[in-house]
Order: sequence, then structure tokens, then C-alpha cells
Amino acid sequence: MGKKLLITNKIRTLRFFANEMTQLELAEKAGASRQTIMALEAGKYTPSLELAFRIADAFGVSICEVFEYKKEEESK
Repeated sequence: MGKKLLITNKIRTLRFFANEMTQLELAEKAGASRQTIMALEAGKYTPSLELAFRIADAFGVSICEVFEYKKEEESK
């Protein structure tokens, strides 16, 4: 079949280097809930493009510094 996109993020690392920003602080800056940030960090949720940009903006970095993707072969 086709290839599946695997999207990963560096939110936890970025929070650590942003004076240990809490999930709640990031959520407030990005206009999301703390639960959404938790799910993102756990890899259980993929954000909308708008939210991805707002998270990057909260850290003052480009979206590519927060999220990355790679194509993964789907198992049959």
C-alpha cells in the first residue's frame, strides 16, 4: 500500500529549555487545553496546522523546530 506519515514533536524538550514552561503555560499561550498539550507530548494526537503554528510561535521558533515527520512503510 502507501506510506503512512509519522509525526513527532519536541514539545517536552522545548518546554524544558523555555525555563521549564508548564503544559498549562504552553496551552494558554497556544490557545489550547492542557489535555491537548499532554496528548501531543505523548504522541496520541496530531495538531491542526493552525495549532502547530501557534505552538511554534509560543516558543518563538519555526514549526520545523517543533514538529517533524517521516514516511513509514505500512505493514500489511
